[in-house]
Order: sequence, then structure tokens, then C-alpha cells
Amino acid sequence: MMDNSKGGNSDEEYASKSKQSNVLPLWGNERTMNLNPLILTNIQSSHYFKVNLYELKTYHEVVDEIYYKVNHLEPWEKGSRRTSGQTGMCGGVRGVGAGGIVSTAYCLLYKLFTLKLTRKQLNGLINHCDSPYIRALGFMYIRYTLPPKDLLEWYEDYLEDEEELDVKAGGGQMMTIGTMLRQWLVKLEWFSTLFPRIPVPIQQKIQKHLEVRFPPYAIKAAAAAAAAAAAAVATATTNERPRNTERERNDWSRDRDRHSVREDIRKDFLRDNERERRRDRYRDDRRHEKKIRERSRERDRDRDRSPHRGDRDREHSKYRKGHHR
Repeated sequence: MMDNSKGGNSDEEYASKSKQSNVLPLWGNERTMNLNPLILTNIQSSHYFKVNLYELKTYHEVVDEIYYKVNHLEPWEKGSRRTSGQTGMCGGVRGVGAGGIVSTAYCLLYKLFTLKLTRKQLNGLINHCDSPYIRALGFMYIRYTLPPKDLLEWYEDYLEDEEELDVKAGGGQMMTIGTMLRQWLVKLEWFSTLFPRIPVPIQQKIQKHLEVRFPPYAIKAAAAAAAAAAAAVATATTNERPRNTERERNDWSRDRDRHSVREDIRKDFLRDNERERRRDRYRDDRRHEKKIRERSRERDRDRDRSPHRGDRDREHSKYRKGHHR
């Protein structure tokens, strides 16, 4: 009896531990997924997320949607917003007022977050054989939501993965899964947004591990590739700036001319409106005077037609005589 009891307790403890191990710990803000607030606002207000993705209720439906719809890993669709004039952390990040179009990839990434993935489901994503973008969103989910101390454990077996994907909106930037993961471990920047910051002690541990496993030049190559990509984006923005500046100058000139024309029209309208009001007041005054004259004439006519007019006149004359005396 004692052995059976102990065995039953052991099975229950094992089942409990197994169930707990399938639950993923969340790090940081459990409501925003640690996304940039501007990106999150655009996701939550997008028609694609509120309507199309609302209909997807299961993990497998979302995976199928990733397979058919995702073709890059940028947070914004190509050419959906001009970023000139913005600096700092929000430079190049689409805000609500800017009206940028948030990418399908990030909408689906946040949709996965709302499903609260289990460890088994997350492993299914990063080992999926149908599309590298399914795997990439799984790795991105890890980078955004799991504790920094667990990142190396999750990425360890894939740091030399040679499967390629195009990460840039519109195409033109091929990258292997391994290179992408090494970049995510040593760089915060990812196109026009930032990953959650890794605490310094954990970052140093990751850096040492990469230096031991990979030659220093490999780490430098990954950093150089990231810097080259950033420089390419900056160069493109710089090259477009004169044209944008000239267009903005022309737009400003046209707006100024339109404003001047609108101001002249407004003044003419006010002048005509005031003239009409004066004319209406004059007409009202004339009508009022005419009515007073007509009423006075009508009273005189009524008095003339009255049969007691003579009696009233005599009484009036007597009153006037008595008053004078």
C-alpha cells in the first residue's frame, strides 16, 4: 500500500512538472510583448489584425497564414511612410499620425503572442520545414518575449543554420537563419525598430560564448553586415533627401499660393456678407417704417368713420377750453 501511494504521488509530480515545463515564461511587459508602442498601436488598429486575424482561432491556422502571407521580416511595408526629419529611437518608426502600414509579419507575430504559445508549439515553429519565415517568426517570438537568460539556450542549436530567407521588405537582403540569430544576440537594432535590451551581465556571457564557438572574424563579419545594412538604409535616405526636399519646397510654395487664394476668397466672402447684412437691415427698417405709417393711416381712417366722432370732438374742445381757463 505504501509503495503504491508513493508511486501515485510520483506520477502526479511528474505530470505536474511536465505541465509546468510546457508553459513558457514571459519576460517584460506581458501586455505589449515588449514591442515599440508605435508599432503596437498600428498593429492593434490595423484592419488586417482586427478583421482577418480575428477569425483565426488556432495555432495551426496562424501557421498557415504565415506560410501564405509573410515574405519579409521588417516591421513596416515598403514605402508606406516617409521617415525624413525623425531622429533617435523613433527615427524611421511609423507612428499613428504618420499613417504607416504595419507589416503582415509583425501582425502575425503579435497574433502568436495573443495565443500564448506553449513550449511544444514554439519548438514546432522554429523547426518547421515548410517555410523559413515560419521559423523566423518563432525565433523573433523568443527574442521579444522570453527571458534574456534563456536566449542562448534557445538559439544555441541554430547559430550555424544555413537556411536562407529575404528579410527586407521589397527584397534584396538575403540572410541565413544562423547569421540572423547571431545578429539578434549582439545587436538591438532591427531595421526601423529595436529589440528588448539584454542586461549587461547576460550580454557579456553571450559575447564570450560566441567568441569561443566562432572565430572573432565571424562575429565581426556579422556586425559588419549589420552595419552595412544600416549604412545602406541611411545612404538611400540621404540620396532621396534632395529630391524630397525639392518636392517639399514646391509643395510648400503651392500650399502658400493656395493659402493666399483662399484668404482672398475669404475676405471677399466676408465683404459680400457684410454688404448683404447692411442691405437686409436697411430693408427691415424701411418695412418697419412703412408698417408704422400704414397703422397710423388706418387709425386715422377708423376715427373718421366712427359715428361718435362729433361727440368726442365736442368733449375734447370743452376740455381744452376748461383747461385754458
